Amino acid sequence: MSTASSMRRGLIAASALAATALVVAGCAGGGTPEGSNTETAAANEPVTLTVATSQNEETPNYYCGVELLKDRLEGADVGFTVELYPASQLGPDADRFPLVQAGDIDIDLQGASALSSTFEPIGVVDAAYAFDDVDHAFKWIDEGSEDLFTSFHDATGVGIVDGWFFGNRTFTTKDVEVESPDDLEGVPIRFPNSPQFLANAAALGVTNPVSVAVEEVYSALQQGIAVGQENPIVATHSSSYDEVLNTVILNNHNVGIHWILVSDKTYDKMSDEQAELLEKTIHEIRPENRECVEEATEEILDEYRADDNFTVIETEDIDMDAFISQAEDYFKDHYTGENLDAYEAIRESAG
Repeated sequence: MSTASSMRRGLIAASALAATALVVAGCAGGGTPEGSNTETAAANEPVTLTVATSQNEETPNYYCGVELLKDRLEGADVGFTVELYPASQLGPDADRFPLVQAGDIDIDLQGASALSSTFEPIGVVDAAYAFDDVDHAFKWIDEGSEDLFTSFHDATGVGIVDGWFFGNRTFTTKDVEVESPDDLEGVPIRFPNSPQFLANAAALGVTNPVSVAVEEVYSALQQGIAVGQENPIVATHSSSYDEVLNTVILNNHNVGIHWILVSDKTYDKMSDEQAELLEKTIHEIRPENRECVEEATEEILDEYRADDNFTVIETEDIDMDAFISQAEDYFKDHYTGENLDAYEAIRESAG
């Protein structure tokens, strides 16, 4: 499928135009005014930013995310060089986070479940059906996340700058059609091996979760160790799990968010102008990235729908109330203390 390459070409072209616009804006009015890009570049020390992610080059959070970040930061001519390391080239999430804290990795994209191994309360952000939809998630980021993110920073020395939409996590299986939690009983479904994701499995009615490393998921599906997995559609496709699986269940049990992490040690390397540009660019990419993820998801789903080898269980054919109420009841009992407070605050922020 051509989803990744076609979107990448268009977005990189747009990113080049945006970077050019920054340069032109700095020189508007003719001559070499005070504060022009030439003087700005001289005032900023060169900084090389290392950007890591577990996602491969065929996912929107790469070609509509970190590639745009690289192009715009370098194109702004304030001293940035950006090096990208996709597909867990610098190690799995848990191994990379200490490198972020040390400033050896400057920017990382991680899910909340992985981060919870260092700061447990952040994991509630990944609870099944914690967010109603991506609009709710972004509203919470903008209006309700400050206390949790401040506590995370105080505990780790790492700031969460923003979150980019990764896609709604859904089930995909081999010949197993799911319309309610009861249909998942006894079915071996692969979940990431983190306490939060395994809690999600229980909350959704999965009584036989299979925890294998991400590098082993494809072979586990091939061999029947698991007959399904859960991921955003774009990740399922980019990882080629749809070569083995043929049934897509659009129950959308988790709003996948990649949190953009920058440590205090990385900020220490940057001037105030560079830090401001970095954060501004990350925030500006968020809506573009979301649109890209949603378009890519629909393109892939339309191909599945047109393929007689695939079955797509649409959201309207699923007992969503059963899934949502079961998950909420589970987590209200599962969480305690500050974890419960954080979860309830997220649910109360729903529109």
